[in-house]
Amino acid sequence: MFWFLLAGVLVLLIYYAFINPFKYWGRKRAPQDKIWKIWLETVSLIMQYRPYHETLKRVYNNFPGMRYAGVYHIFSPMLLIRDPELIKQITVKDFEHFTDHFNSLPINNQPLWEKNLFFLKGDKWREMRSTLSPSFTSSKMKILFGLINDCAKQFVKYYEEQNENVIQLEMKDTFTRFTNDVIATSAFGVTCDSIRNPDNEFYLNGKIALNFGEGIKGMLKFLMATLSPKLANKLGLKFTKEEAGMFFTNIIKSNIKSREQNGIIRPDMIHLLLEARKGRLKDEELEAIPKEKLTDEDIAAQAFLFFLAGFDSVATLMHFVAYELAVHPDIQVKLQQEIDGILNNSNGSLTYEKLSSMKYMDMVLSETLRKWPSAFFLDRICVKPYTILPVREGEKPVYLEKGDTIQIPLFGIHYDPEYYPEPERFDPERFSDENKTKINPYAYLPFGSGPRICIGSRFALMETKMVFSYLLATFDIVVTEKTPIPLKISRTKFRLDNDEGFWMGLQLRKENQ
Repeated sequence: MFWFLLAGVLVLLIYYAFINPFKYWGRKRAPQDKIWKIWLETVSLIMQYRPYHETLKRVYNNFPGMRYAGVYHIFSPMLLIRDPELIKQITVKDFEHFTDHFNSLPINNQPLWEKNLFFLKGDKWREMRSTLSPSFTSSKMKILFGLINDCAKQFVKYYEEQNENVIQLEMKDTFTRFTNDVIATSAFGVTCDSIRNPDNEFYLNGKIALNFGEGIKGMLKFLMATLSPKLANKLGLKFTKEEAGMFFTNIIKSNIKSREQNGIIRPDMIHLLLEARKGRLKDEELEAIPKEKLTDEDIAAQAFLFFLAGFDSVATLMHFVAYELAVHPDIQVKLQQEIDGILNNSNGSLTYEKLSSMKYMDMVLSETLRKWPSAFFLDRICVKPYTILPVREGEKPVYLEKGDTIQIPLFGIHYDPEYYPEPERFDPERFSDENKTKINPYAYLPFGSGPRICIGSRFALMETKMVFSYLLATFDIVVTEKTPIPLKISRTKFRLDNDEGFWMGLQLRKENQ
């Protein structure tokens, strides 16, 4: 009798631990896969059988023709949104029901994370967004233009001076050093020159700050954070080493103190944030005034977020641009022709207006962001009860409760042939003046959507366009024997990376030899 009861208890435990959680969306009458299929995908994700973005594409493709479907990120239920009109509804029209991000990172007692714009929620997010928005307008980007221009020229000049026929480079590391210098000077008021000074403190601490762990160790941290953020916080699990966090905090605070004591004004992000703190910046559209004054910790947190996005995400965009140009030399030549025309008419130097006028450059960057968005998916948390009403035959109302999570799968949508024919093909012509009007704006979301859209997108595009303008005016980006063709994305990293690296060559253009 005892063994019978024990067996019964074990069966119940297995059911409630491993089966019942995967019935969540079925109970809400949303379509979802069979539980055994969900388990297969979960095991595949945990064991890293395939790259993460490929798993997400597979899940998206499991529900053809559906506007939404219930999916599970490990054990966390998420409603997958596949329909552009529904994406618009959730991220724009009914944004008040979905204002916050899903947070699976253990960030308690880490001000650099807790206080930055991405992780803030509700009214605190609104106040910070309205405070920061004026710092990222076109007019304010012009203030930062000169700093980035100097970094880009210095970067290209270094390789010009090498006097080698083909300079073979691992482009992830190369562009990360460039973005490090850009962020250091524009957000922290620090000059680094990471190409000539490869072991500078700023660069090394940036690498430490972004080292969340890879392989099994990284997956265990990821699982702990996903399954129980509260437990992860109690156990003291952190995604940024304390010494790296202190490094960035101390730089910002000492910089602020020095400027305020000595009346120093420098055209960079700290200056803009200090102006915002004084109430001297107003949102160009809303003229919103924050209720609370920015503290030094608030400013440090925003500068740190700016660093995280600029250091890694922008460098990722850059090395994918370089890769696509190297393997598509015809596209590279066409882009160089546009760059040559601009530079020849402006004495070899760029202005903000000239940079903004590069249409083919915009097309190349837009197509790169379609194929290789920096985020795997967008997420939103339901903060007020919401009903997705049936529109198509067979649909039933789906009642979302406070705390339910929405997932918008970028790789699924960006690779859906319904929106992008031959999605694996790199084709900047998709974004020509003639063709881009055919693209549903809610099927192209590299920077997000609605009020939560990436606030730094203008800055990211400006520095990318600038470095490639000077680089391609001087060099051809070429394939070498170490270039990975076809490109294979790593299975063990939680970002778009290649285990062997992104190796390419810089070859002086014939007219420059």
